[in-house]
Amino acid sequence: MQTCSRCNAQSADSAVICPNCGADLRELSATAMSLRRMRQSSRVLTIRLVVPDNACPACQAVEGTYPKETVPTLPVKGCSCPHGCTCFYEPMLSEIYP
Repeated sequence: MQTCSRCNAQSADSAVICPNCGADLRELSATAMSLRRMRQSSRVLTIRLVVPDNACPACQAVEGTYPKETVPTLPVKGCSCPHGCTCFYEPMLSEIYP
């Protein structure tokens, strides 16, 4: 499931447009917004794509740590998890405190 950052409506992983407000979920889903903030932060060195143990093969194939510019987008293309893609981003920071 994806969550729209504008109206908080949830929609299927395959949705591109929010059915409630019409927002482009490729850019305005909560996950996409989170990734954008991580990429803009100078404290984030790399981004780890965390995949649950029970995830589908498509999700397991993308697990790992990536440079900020090359991390795959979520939901994972080809995900066949029964409840939708459950992967998430984890920033790898250069420092924990300012």
